[in-house]
Amino acid sequence: MTEEEILNQEEEELQDTVASETVASDSVADEAAATDAPAEEPEEEKDPLEKALAEIEQLKTQMLYKTAEFDNYRKRTLKEKAELILNGGEKAVSAILPIIDDMERAIENGAKTDDPQVLREGMELIYNKFVKALEGLGVKEIETENADFNTDVHEAVAMVPGMGDDKKGKVIDCLQKGYQLNDKVIRHAKVAVGQ
Repeated sequence: MTEEEILNQEEEELQDTVASETVASDSVADEAAATDAPAEEPEEEKDPLEKALAEIEQLKTQMLYKTAEFDNYRKRTLKEKAELILNGGEKAVSAILPIIDDMERAIENGAKTDDPQVLREGMELIYNKFVKALEGLGVKEIETENADFNTDVHEAVAMVPGMGDDKKGKVIDCLQKGYQLNDKVIRHAKVAVGQ
């Protein structure tokens, strides 16, 4: 069937429906007049095609609103993500700035004294403050002293033979400290392992 034939068939069915509704409404009106009750006027039925077109328009409008709403959500999310990337280190930088201030004061005061012990104590204080700041950010040192070799947190850079059975597979020496950030390894500890 072609589109034109389908439309003609729908139009004929519509005319038959309208004719039967007219006959039915006439009989209802006659019954109402016979019982002296006020006659209810039948609601006019919309053309099914017009009804479908109106529904399509309503759905199109809803779809446009939802599409615009989702697009705004996507843009807002991308903007927030970009801000997090740009300013994500703000907390870390804020924690480190006081330590930089201490380093600058130590450099200024280092020129005024010749006592190496005073300089050493100042450096140790700054180091301890820096370690506490890192711990506050969730950074902690990976334990290596008397630890079993673990490939998840250690990187073997040397094997030391002849250490005995009790040192076999154990960390003998740490060549570079490793660190974790909230239980995620950010740098493996470089170690020498007993063989």
